[in-house]
Amino acid sequence: MLGRINHVALAVPDLAAAVATYRDTLGAAVSQPQALPDHGVTVVFIELPNTKVELLEPLGDGSPIAAFLEKNPSGGMHHICYEVDDIISARDHLKQQGARVLGNGEPKTGAHGKPVIFLHPKDFFGTLIEIEQV
Repeated sequence: MLGRINHVALAVPDLAAAVATYRDTLGAAVSQPQALPDHGVTVVFIELPNTKVELLEPLGDGSPIAAFLEKNPSGGMHHICYEVDDIISARDHLKQQGARVLGNGEPKTGAHGKPVIFLHPKDFFGTLIEIEQV
């Protein structure tokens, strides 16, 4: 069912500082910031030869990233995103296996303009999982 890793997401308290570190210190190519109000985040992507790193900063008061950063003030790994061919089929299979889909269970449009769902971290060894249809 799972395809390749699409990205690893890092929550950061200061997106501009994180971008500068990745761009200037590590020499990475960094995308322009993209606000995603439906997800409560502003994101940038670091393009790597084999995957991407997503940097997340809270957007708005109800951002789930703000809650994460309260517990982890300097930031840290927030989630890992895997690709699937058919998100509805993957969701249904995961639910049949007992995995909890967050939210109302219906895919939302993610940063790449493709459908995504998130899976409860308690079902996956403490790691928040994002599934993205490619």
